[in-house]
Amino acid sequence: MSTQARLEADMKNAMRERESGKFRLSVIRMVRASIKNAEISERRELTEEEVFGILAKEVKMRRDSFEEFSKAGRKDLADQAQQEIEILADYLPAPLTGAEIRELVTEAIKETGAAGPKDMGKVMSVVTPKTKGRADGKEVSALVKELLSISN
Repeated sequence: MSTQARLEADMKNAMRERESGKFRLSVIRMVRASIKNAEISERRELTEEEVFGILAKEVKMRRDSFEEFSKAGRKDLADQAQQEIEILADYLPAPLTGAEIRELVTEAIKETGAAGPKDMGKVMSVVTPKTKGRADGKEVSALVKELLSISN
């Protein structure tokens, strides 16, 4: 079952649950709207990877919100952002481990023939599609930078 089909089925279940499903329903509706907007702007149906990218972007926005709300002492809003993250994370593929990310980056460095930090863009263009929605871009970027500076 595709992610979009799962979202639709879960939305229907949340509607049936009435009061207990309202929060989940609002989160699912929001992410489905984001996907639909992307499809309208692209004028085509999105691939599964593109849907994962949108989901990852939504999770990242909520993580940023969580941090800001926590700093501001707004526990209520921070808790809400955390709950939204947990709901959205159900639809993302399993996150990559540090070893798996390191392996992907090492392969990309070999594949592109990168020789130093100046080749970071080449490596990132190969690694990013493979890690989209499964790893934090900042972590991947830091690892690429680290491995390229070692290989120098």
